[in-house]
Amino acid sequence: MTPQLQQAIRLLQLSTLELGTEVQEALESNPMLEQDDGEGSLPDDAGNNTEATGNEKETEGEGSSEIIPDELPTDSNWDDTFDTGTSSLSASEQASTRDIYETVTVSGGGIHGHLTWQLELTNLSETDEQIAQAIIDSIDDSGYLTVSTREIHDNLDKDLEVDLDEVEAVLHRIQQFDPLGVGARDLQECLHLQLQQFDKDTPWLAETKILVRDHFGLLSNHDFSKLGSRMKLSTGELKEVIRFLQALNPRPGAQFNDTEPEYIIPDVYVAKKNGKWTVELNTDSIPKLRINSMYANMIKRGSNSKDNTYLRDNLQEARWFLKSLQSRHDTLMKVANCIVERQGGFLDHGEEAMKPLVLRSIAEAIDMHESTISRVTTRKYMHTPRGIFELKYFFSSHVTTDTGGECSATAIRAIIKKLVAAENPAKPLSDHKMASVLAEQGINVARRTIAKYREALCISPSNERKRLA
Repeated sequence: MTPQLQQAIRLLQLSTLELGTEVQEALESNPMLEQDDGEGSLPDDAGNNTEATGNEKETEGEGSSEIIPDELPTDSNWDDTFDTGTSSLSASEQASTRDIYETVTVSGGGIHGHLTWQLELTNLSETDEQIAQAIIDSIDDSGYLTVSTREIHDNLDKDLEVDLDEVEAVLHRIQQFDPLGVGARDLQECLHLQLQQFDKDTPWLAETKILVRDHFGLLSNHDFSKLGSRMKLSTGELKEVIRFLQALNPRPGAQFNDTEPEYIIPDVYVAKKNGKWTVELNTDSIPKLRINSMYANMIKRGSNSKDNTYLRDNLQEARWFLKSLQSRHDTLMKVANCIVERQGGFLDHGEEAMKPLVLRSIAEAIDMHESTISRVTTRKYMHTPRGIFELKYFFSSHVTTDTGGECSATAIRAIIKKLVAAENPAKPLSDHKMASVLAEQGINVARRTIAKYREALCISPSNERKRLA
Protein backbone atom coordinates (compact mmCIF):
# COMPACT_ATOMS: atom_id res chain seq x y z
CA MET A 1 0.00 0.00 0.00
CA THR A 2 1.45 3.35 -1.07
CA PRO A 3 1.92 6.20 1.43
CA GLN A 4 -0.75 8.19 -0.44
CA LEU A 5 -3.36 5.47 0.01
CA GLN A 6 -2.36 5.09 3.64
CA GLN A 7 -2.95 8.80 4.05
CA ALA A 8 -6.40 8.50 2.48
CA ILE A 9 -7.34 5.68 4.84
CA ARG A 10 -5.93 7.54 7.85
CA LEU A 11 -8.00 10.64 7.05
CA LEU A 12 -11.05 8.42 6.80
CA GLN A 13 -10.83 7.39 10.46
CA LEU A 14 -10.18 10.85 11.93
CA SER A 15 -12.90 12.66 13.84
CA THR A 16 -13.99 16.10 12.63
CA LEU A 17 -11.87 17.89 15.24
CA GLU A 18 -8.79 15.85 14.34
CA LEU A 19 -9.41 16.35 10.64
CA GLY A 20 -9.56 20.11 11.16
CA THR A 21 -6.15 19.97 12.81
CA GLU A 22 -4.78 17.81 10.00
CA VAL A 23 -6.03 20.27 7.38
CA GLN A 24 -4.52 23.21 9.26
CA GLU A 25 -1.16 21.45 9.43
CA ALA A 26 -1.32 20.75 5.70
CA LEU A 27 -2.02 24.43 5.01
CA GLU A 28 0.99 25.46 7.09
CA SER A 29 3.42 22.90 5.65
CA ASN A 30 2.49 22.85 1.96
CA PRO A 31 2.78 26.14 0.02
CA MET A 32 0.71 24.67 -2.82
CA LEU A 33 -2.39 24.55 -0.63
CA GLU A 34 -4.44 27.57 0.24
CA GLN A 35 -7.79 28.20 1.85
CA ASP A 36 -10.62 28.73 -0.58
CA ASP A 37 -12.60 31.77 0.54
CA GLY A 38 -14.84 31.67 -2.50
CA GLU A 39 -18.18 29.99 -2.95
CA GLY A 40 -16.75 26.83 -4.49
CA SER A 41 -17.16 23.68 -2.41
CA LEU A 42 -14.35 21.35 -1.44
CA PRO A 43 -15.41 18.50 -3.78
CA ASP A 44 -15.15 20.80 -6.83
CA ASP A 45 -11.57 21.66 -5.97
CA ALA A 46 -10.45 18.22 -4.91
CA GLY A 47 -8.98 16.65 -7.99
CA ASN A 48 -9.01 18.49 -11.28
CA ASN A 49 -9.74 22.18 -10.87
CA THR A 50 -8.01 23.51 -13.99
CA GLU A 51 -7.89 27.07 -12.72
CA ALA A 52 -6.30 26.01 -9.47
CA THR A 53 -3.65 23.67 -10.85
CA GLY A 54 -2.40 25.82 -13.73
CA ASN A 55 0.21 23.74 -15.58
CA GLU A 56 -1.35 20.50 -14.40
CA LYS A 57 -0.88 18.55 -17.63
CA GLU A 58 2.72 19.63 -17.94
CA THR A 59 3.59 18.69 -14.39
CA GLU A 60 1.85 15.35 -14.71
CA GLY A 61 3.81 14.52 -17.81
CA GLU A 62 7.24 15.56 -16.69
CA GLY A 63 7.46 15.98 -12.95
CA SER A 64 4.97 13.56 -11.53
CA SER A 65 5.98 10.01 -10.80
CA GLU A 66 2.43 8.75 -10.36
CA ILE A 67 -1.01 9.55 -11.66
CA ILE A 68 -3.79 10.26 -9.16
CA PRO A 69 -6.73 7.93 -9.86
CA ASP A 70 -10.29 9.19 -10.10
CA GLU A 71 -11.25 7.11 -7.05
CA LEU A 72 -9.01 6.08 -4.17
CA PRO A 73 -9.43 2.50 -2.92
CA THR A 74 -9.69 3.51 0.74
CA ASP A 75 -11.58 0.32 1.53
CA SER A 76 -9.43 -2.41 3.06
CA ASN A 77 -9.14 -4.88 5.87
CA TRP A 78 -8.07 -2.45 8.57
CA ASP A 79 -6.46 -5.15 10.68
CA ASP A 80 -3.95 -5.65 7.87
CA THR A 81 -3.27 -1.94 7.48
CA PHE A 82 -3.14 -0.54 11.02
CA ASP A 83 -2.41 -2.04 14.40
CA THR A 84 -5.22 -0.06 16.01
CA GLY A 85 -8.09 2.15 14.96
CA THR A 86 -7.24 4.86 17.46
CA SER A 87 -6.49 8.46 16.71
CA SER A 88 -3.37 9.27 14.75
CA LEU A 89 -2.72 12.27 16.98
CA SER A 90 -0.51 12.00 20.03
CA ALA A 91 -1.77 12.99 23.48
CA SER A 92 0.04 16.33 23.31
CA GLU A 93 -1.35 17.04 19.84
CA GLN A 94 -4.87 16.20 20.99
CA ALA A 95 -4.42 18.55 23.93
CA SER A 96 -3.32 21.36 21.62
CA THR A 97 -6.34 20.67 19.41
CA ARG A 98 -8.67 21.38 22.30
CA ASP A 99 -6.90 24.66 23.02
CA ILE A 100 -8.28 26.30 19.88
CA TYR A 101 -11.81 26.02 21.24
CA GLU A 102 -13.26 28.26 23.89
CA THR A 103 -13.31 26.71 27.36
CA VAL A 104 -16.61 27.41 29.06
CA THR A 105 -15.60 26.11 32.48
CA VAL A 106 -12.88 27.57 34.64
CA SER A 107 -10.68 25.09 36.43
CA GLY A 108 -10.50 26.00 40.10
CA GLY A 109 -9.10 22.85 41.63
CA GLY A 110 -12.48 21.22 42.14
CA ILE A 111 -13.80 20.41 45.59
CA HIS A 112 -10.28 20.03 47.00
CA GLY A 113 -9.26 23.51 45.89
CA HIS A 114 -12.46 24.97 47.31
CA LEU A 115 -11.91 23.32 50.69
CA THR A 116 -8.22 24.26 50.80
CA TRP A 117 -9.15 27.88 50.10
CA GLN A 118 -11.52 27.85 53.09
CA LEU A 119 -8.89 26.15 55.23
CA GLU A 120 -6.45 28.99 54.52
CA LEU A 121 -9.05 31.45 55.82
CA THR A 122 -9.61 29.44 59.01
CA ASN A 123 -7.67 30.18 62.18
CA LEU A 124 -6.18 26.79 63.05
CA SER A 125 -2.95 25.76 64.69
CA GLU A 126 -0.15 24.39 62.53
CA THR A 127 -0.87 20.86 63.75
CA ASP A 128 -4.59 21.12 63.04
CA GLU A 129 -3.83 22.50 59.57
CA GLN A 130 -1.82 19.38 58.75
CA ILE A 131 -4.65 17.18 60.02
CA ALA A 132 -7.18 19.19 58.01
CA GLN A 133 -5.12 18.91 54.83
CA ALA A 134 -4.88 15.13 55.29
CA ILE A 135 -8.67 14.99 55.67
CA ILE A 136 -9.26 17.14 52.57
CA ASP A 137 -6.93 14.91 50.56
CA SER A 138 -9.11 11.94 51.56
CA ILE A 139 -12.36 13.53 50.30
CA ASP A 140 -13.58 12.32 46.91
CA ASP A 141 -15.12 14.37 44.09
CA SER A 142 -18.62 13.80 45.50
CA GLY A 143 -17.60 15.36 48.81
CA TYR A 144 -17.40 12.18 50.90
CA LEU A 145 -14.58 11.13 53.22
CA THR A 146 -13.24 7.92 51.73
CA VAL A 147 -11.19 6.65 54.70
CA SER A 148 -11.80 6.39 58.42
CA THR A 149 -10.44 8.88 60.93
CA ARG A 150 -8.41 6.01 62.39
CA GLU A 151 -6.59 5.57 59.05
CA ILE A 152 -5.99 9.32 58.79
CA HIS A 153 -4.60 9.32 62.34
CA ASP A 154 -2.30 6.38 61.63
CA ASN A 155 -0.92 8.03 58.47
CA LEU A 156 -0.08 11.34 60.12
CA ASP A 157 3.49 12.26 60.94
CA LYS A 158 4.34 10.57 64.24
CA ASP A 159 6.10 13.72 65.41
CA LEU A 160 2.72 15.51 65.61
CA GLU A 161 1.68 13.38 68.61
CA VAL A 162 -2.07 13.88 68.19
CA ASP A 163 -4.94 11.81 69.52
CA LEU A 164 -7.77 10.32 67.51
CA ASP A 165 -10.18 12.72 69.22
CA GLU A 166 -8.27 15.66 67.76
CA VAL A 167 -8.64 14.23 64.24
CA GLU A 168 -12.39 13.87 64.89
CA ALA A 169 -12.55 17.47 66.09
CA VAL A 170 -10.82 18.78 62.97
CA LEU A 171 -13.16 16.70 60.80
CA HIS A 172 -16.18 18.28 62.51
CA ARG A 173 -14.66 21.68 61.75
CA ILE A 174 -14.27 20.82 58.05
CA GLN A 175 -17.84 19.52 57.99
CA GLN A 176 -18.92 23.10 58.66
CA PHE A 177 -17.27 24.22 55.42
CA ASP A 178 -19.10 24.92 52.20
CA PRO A 179 -20.75 22.98 50.56
CA LEU A 180 -23.12 21.68 53.22
CA GLY A 181 -22.62 17.99 53.87
CA VAL A 182 -18.98 17.85 52.80
CA GLY A 183 -16.71 15.46 54.69
CA ALA A 184 -19.50 13.00 55.52
CA ARG A 185 -18.62 9.32 55.74
CA ASP A 186 -21.90 8.08 54.28
CA LEU A 187 -25.18 9.37 52.87
CA GLN A 188 -26.93 9.32 56.24
CA GLU A 189 -24.29 11.58 57.80
CA CYS A 190 -24.28 13.82 54.72
CA LEU A 191 -28.04 14.43 55.00
CA HIS A 192 -27.78 14.88 58.77
CA LEU A 193 -25.10 17.58 58.35
CA GLN A 194 -27.26 19.47 55.89
CA LEU A 195 -30.29 19.31 58.15
CA GLN A 196 -28.32 20.92 60.98
CA GLN A 197 -28.03 24.13 58.98
CA PHE A 198 -31.78 24.78 58.72
CA ASP A 199 -33.66 27.13 61.00
CA LYS A 200 -35.36 25.25 63.84
CA ASP A 201 -38.77 26.55 62.83
CA THR A 202 -38.54 25.11 59.29
CA PRO A 203 -41.67 23.03 58.54
CA TRP A 204 -41.09 19.25 58.64
CA LEU A 205 -37.48 19.69 59.80
CA ALA A 206 -37.97 17.83 63.10
CA GLU A 207 -39.68 14.87 61.39
CA THR A 208 -37.00 14.71 58.70
CA LYS A 209 -34.25 14.62 61.33
CA ILE A 210 -35.99 11.73 63.08
CA LEU A 211 -36.37 9.92 59.76
CA VAL A 212 -32.67 10.27 58.91
CA ARG A 213 -31.46 9.47 62.43
CA ASP A 214 -33.72 6.58 63.42
CA HIS A 215 -35.39 5.12 60.32
CA PHE A 216 -32.91 5.52 57.49
CA GLY A 217 -32.80 1.76 56.87
CA LEU A 218 -36.56 1.62 56.26
CA LEU A 219 -36.28 4.57 53.87
CA SER A 220 -33.45 2.85 51.97
CA ASN A 221 -35.62 -0.24 51.58
CA HIS A 222 -38.60 1.87 50.46
CA ASP A 223 -40.73 0.29 53.17
CA PHE A 224 -43.12 3.25 53.38
CA SER A 225 -45.95 1.47 55.18
CA LYS A 226 -43.72 0.48 58.11
CA LEU A 227 -42.00 3.86 57.99
CA GLY A 228 -45.29 5.73 58.35
CA SER A 229 -46.36 3.44 61.16
CA ARG A 230 -43.11 3.85 63.11
CA MET A 231 -43.14 7.64 62.76
CA LYS A 232 -46.92 7.89 63.34
CA LEU A 233 -47.37 9.90 60.15
CA SER A 234 -50.15 9.73 57.57
CA THR A 235 -49.32 9.08 53.93
CA GLY A 236 -49.67 12.78 53.14
CA GLU A 237 -47.41 13.82 56.01
CA LEU A 238 -44.80 11.22 55.09
CA LYS A 239 -44.85 12.56 51.51
CA GLU A 240 -44.03 16.04 52.80
CA VAL A 241 -41.14 14.73 54.89
CA ILE A 242 -39.69 12.77 51.95
CA ARG A 243 -40.15 15.76 49.65
CA PHE A 244 -38.19 17.88 52.13
CA LEU A 245 -35.46 15.23 52.26
CA GLN A 246 -35.26 14.99 48.47
CA ALA A 247 -34.47 18.71 48.29
CA LEU A 248 -31.10 18.02 49.92
CA ASN A 249 -27.95 17.33 47.93
CA PRO A 250 -26.69 13.71 48.16
CA ARG A 251 -23.46 14.62 46.32
CA PRO A 252 -22.38 18.04 47.63
CA GLY A 253 -18.98 17.98 45.92
CA ALA A 254 -20.35 17.32 42.42
CA GLN A 255 -21.04 21.02 41.81
CA PHE A 256 -17.31 21.68 41.86
CA ASN A 257 -16.53 19.18 39.12
CA ASP A 258 -14.07 21.00 36.86
CA THR A 259 -14.12 18.51 33.98
CA GLU A 260 -13.75 20.34 30.69
CA PRO A 261 -16.56 19.90 28.17
CA GLU A 262 -16.18 17.63 25.17
CA TYR A 263 -17.11 19.25 21.88
CA ILE A 264 -19.04 17.43 19.21
CA ILE A 265 -19.19 18.73 15.66
CA PRO A 266 -21.62 16.84 13.41
CA ASP A 267 -20.13 15.41 10.25
CA VAL A 268 -23.45 15.24 8.39
CA TYR A 269 -26.84 16.91 8.67
CA VAL A 270 -30.11 15.07 8.12
CA ALA A 271 -33.30 16.94 7.25
CA LYS A 272 -36.60 16.15 5.61
CA LYS A 273 -37.12 17.86 2.25
CA ASN A 274 -40.19 17.30 0.12
CA GLY A 275 -41.21 14.37 2.30
CA LYS A 276 -37.85 12.59 1.97
CA TRP A 277 -34.94 12.37 4.39
CA THR A 278 -31.78 13.84 2.87
CA VAL A 279 -28.17 13.89 4.04
CA GLU A 280 -25.80 16.83 3.64
CA LEU A 281 -22.11 16.96 4.46
CA ASN A 282 -21.03 19.53 7.06
CA THR A 283 -18.60 21.45 4.88
CA ASP A 284 -18.26 24.28 7.42
CA SER A 285 -16.43 22.13 9.97
CA ILE A 286 -13.07 22.32 8.14
CA PRO A 287 -11.52 24.97 5.84
CA LYS A 288 -12.14 24.61 2.09
CA LEU A 289 -8.89 24.03 0.20
CA ARG A 290 -7.59 24.53 -3.30
CA ILE A 291 -4.32 24.56 -5.20
CA ASN A 292 -2.47 27.88 -5.13
CA SER A 293 -2.52 28.78 -8.83
CA MET A 294 0.31 31.32 -8.54
CA TYR A 295 2.78 28.74 -7.20
CA ALA A 296 1.48 26.10 -9.58
CA ASN A 297 2.19 28.38 -12.56
CA MET A 298 5.75 28.90 -11.35
CA ILE A 299 6.63 25.28 -12.15
CA LYS A 300 8.88 25.34 -15.23
CA ARG A 301 8.50 22.70 -17.90
CA GLY A 302 11.43 20.33 -18.08
CA SER A 303 13.39 22.02 -15.32
CA ASN A 304 15.12 19.80 -12.79
CA SER A 305 16.32 22.60 -10.55
CA LYS A 306 16.02 22.21 -6.78
CA ASP A 307 13.33 24.88 -6.49
CA ASN A 308 11.30 23.48 -9.36
CA THR A 309 11.48 19.95 -7.96
CA TYR A 310 10.37 21.26 -4.58
CA LEU A 311 7.33 22.98 -6.08
CA ARG A 312 6.46 19.98 -8.24
CA ASP A 313 6.65 17.56 -5.29
CA ASN A 314 4.48 19.81 -3.14
CA LEU A 315 1.95 20.16 -5.95
CA GLN A 316 1.66 16.40 -6.24
CA GLU A 317 1.37 16.04 -2.47
CA ALA A 318 -1.33 18.72 -2.35
CA ARG A 319 -3.33 17.04 -5.10
CA TRP A 320 -3.13 13.72 -3.26
CA PHE A 321 -4.28 15.39 -0.04
CA LEU A 322 -7.29 16.99 -1.76
CA LYS A 323 -8.18 13.71 -3.41
CA SER A 324 -7.92 11.94 -0.03
CA LEU A 325 -10.28 14.49 1.52
CA GLN A 326 -12.72 13.98 -1.33
CA SER A 327 -12.55 10.22 -0.87
CA ARG A 328 -13.27 10.60 2.84
CA HIS A 329 -16.31 12.76 2.16
CA ASP A 330 -17.63 10.38 -0.48
CA THR A 331 -17.29 7.34 1.77
CA LEU A 332 -18.87 9.13 4.72
CA MET A 333 -21.82 10.22 2.58
CA LYS A 334 -22.32 6.68 1.23
CA VAL A 335 -22.47 5.26 4.75
CA ALA A 336 -24.67 8.06 6.12
CA ASN A 337 -27.14 7.79 3.23
CA CYS A 338 -27.38 4.05 3.67
CA ILE A 339 -28.02 4.42 7.41
CA VAL A 340 -30.72 7.03 6.86
CA GLU A 341 -32.37 4.85 4.25
CA ARG A 342 -32.49 1.90 6.70
CA GLN A 343 -33.46 3.92 9.79
CA GLY A 344 -36.07 6.27 8.38
CA GLY A 345 -38.55 4.87 10.91
CA PHE A 346 -36.41 6.14 13.78
CA LEU A 347 -36.23 9.61 12.25
CA ASP A 348 -40.02 9.65 11.81
CA HIS A 349 -41.22 7.98 15.01
CA GLY A 350 -38.34 7.69 17.50
CA GLU A 351 -36.38 4.92 19.20
CA GLU A 352 -39.24 2.42 19.28
CA ALA A 353 -39.14 2.33 15.47
CA MET A 354 -35.38 1.64 15.31
CA LYS A 355 -34.67 -1.36 13.08
CA PRO A 356 -31.99 -3.98 13.74
CA LEU A 357 -28.84 -3.14 11.82
CA VAL A 358 -25.33 -4.61 11.73
CA LEU A 359 -22.14 -3.38 10.09
CA ARG A 360 -22.20 -6.22 7.57
CA SER A 361 -25.51 -4.97 6.13
CA ILE A 362 -24.06 -1.54 5.33
CA ALA A 363 -20.80 -3.07 4.07
CA GLU A 364 -22.67 -5.28 1.61
CA ALA A 365 -24.95 -2.45 0.50
CA ILE A 366 -22.10 -0.13 -0.50
CA ASP A 367 -19.61 -2.88 -1.37
CA MET A 368 -16.97 -2.10 1.25
CA HIS A 369 -15.17 -4.08 3.94
CA GLU A 370 -16.90 -4.41 7.31
CA SER A 371 -13.88 -3.09 9.21
CA THR A 372 -13.93 0.03 7.03
CA ILE A 373 -17.55 0.66 7.98
CA SER A 374 -16.60 0.24 11.64
CA ARG A 375 -13.94 2.97 11.37
CA VAL A 376 -16.14 5.28 9.31
CA THR A 377 -18.91 5.14 11.93
CA THR A 378 -16.60 5.67 14.92
CA ARG A 379 -16.44 9.25 16.25
CA LYS A 380 -18.50 10.50 13.33
CA TYR A 381 -21.74 12.24 14.24
CA MET A 382 -25.08 12.82 12.53
CA HIS A 383 -27.24 15.83 13.31
CA THR A 384 -30.93 14.91 13.08
CA PRO A 385 -34.19 16.57 14.21
CA ARG A 386 -34.11 14.10 17.13
CA GLY A 387 -30.63 15.09 18.28
CA ILE A 388 -26.97 14.41 17.50
CA PHE A 389 -25.96 10.75 17.39
CA GLU A 390 -22.76 8.90 16.70
CA LEU A 391 -23.19 6.82 13.54
CA LYS A 392 -22.59 3.67 15.62
CA TYR A 393 -25.77 4.45 17.56
CA PHE A 394 -27.87 3.26 14.62
CA PHE A 395 -26.44 -0.26 14.84
CA SER A 396 -27.95 -2.73 17.30
CA SER A 397 -28.65 -6.44 17.77
CA HIS A 398 -32.12 -7.90 17.50
CA VAL A 399 -34.57 -10.41 18.92
CA THR A 400 -37.21 -12.28 16.99
CA THR A 401 -40.93 -11.67 17.33
CA ASP A 402 -43.83 -14.09 17.31
CA THR A 403 -44.67 -13.07 13.75
CA GLY A 404 -41.19 -13.98 12.51
CA GLY A 405 -40.00 -10.38 12.37
CA GLU A 406 -37.18 -8.68 14.26
CA CYS A 407 -37.07 -6.02 16.97
CA SER A 408 -33.88 -4.08 17.67
CA ALA A 409 -32.29 -3.82 21.11
CA THR A 410 -32.59 -0.03 20.90
CA ALA A 411 -36.36 -0.32 20.38
CA ILE A 412 -36.66 -2.69 23.35
CA ARG A 413 -34.74 -0.27 25.58
CA ALA A 414 -37.06 2.52 24.46
CA ILE A 415 -40.10 0.39 25.36
CA ILE A 416 -38.62 -0.37 28.79
CA LYS A 417 -38.01 3.33 29.38
CA LYS A 418 -41.61 4.06 28.37
CA LEU A 419 -43.01 1.35 30.65
CA VAL A 420 -41.04 2.64 33.64
CA ALA A 421 -42.14 6.22 32.98
CA ALA A 422 -45.80 5.15 32.94
CA GLU A 423 -45.71 2.69 35.87
CA ASN A 424 -47.50 3.13 39.19
CA PRO A 425 -44.77 4.45 41.53
CA ALA A 426 -46.35 2.57 44.44
CA LYS A 427 -46.17 -0.72 42.48
CA PRO A 428 -43.28 -0.50 40.01
CA LEU A 429 -42.93 -3.12 37.31
CA SER A 430 -40.51 -5.95 37.97
CA ASP A 431 -38.21 -7.27 35.24
CA HIS A 432 -40.41 -10.38 35.00
CA LYS A 433 -43.52 -8.24 34.55
CA MET A 434 -41.88 -6.14 31.83
CA ALA A 435 -40.85 -9.32 30.03
CA SER A 436 -44.50 -10.41 30.17
CA VAL A 437 -45.70 -7.07 28.77
CA LEU A 438 -43.22 -7.36 25.89
CA ALA A 439 -44.33 -10.95 25.28
CA GLU A 440 -47.92 -9.69 24.92
CA GLN A 441 -46.61 -7.42 22.15
CA GLY A 442 -45.01 -10.41 20.44
CA ILE A 443 -41.46 -9.64 21.57
CA ASN A 444 -39.82 -12.57 23.32
CA VAL A 445 -37.20 -11.31 25.75
CA ALA A 446 -35.85 -13.15 28.79
CA ARG A 447 -36.03 -11.55 32.24
CA ARG A 448 -32.22 -11.40 32.51
CA THR A 449 -32.12 -9.54 29.17
CA ILE A 450 -34.60 -7.01 30.51
CA ALA A 451 -32.37 -6.58 33.56
CA LYS A 452 -29.34 -6.00 31.32
CA TYR A 453 -31.14 -3.38 29.23
CA ARG A 454 -32.57 -1.72 32.35
CA GLU A 455 -29.11 -1.42 33.90
CA ALA A 456 -27.77 0.02 30.63
CA LEU A 457 -30.44 2.72 30.93
CA CYS A 458 -29.35 3.39 34.55
CA ILE A 459 -32.83 2.43 35.82
CA SER A 460 -32.95 1.01 39.34
CA PRO A 461 -34.60 -2.34 40.19
CA SER A 462 -38.31 -2.28 41.03
CA ASN A 463 -37.76 -2.40 44.83
CA GLU A 464 -35.61 0.77 44.60
CA ARG A 465 -38.07 2.58 42.32
CA LYS A 466 -40.94 2.24 44.77
CA ARG A 467 -42.43 5.60 45.77
CA LEU A 468 -45.38 6.83 47.77
CA ALA A 469 -48.50 7.03 45.57
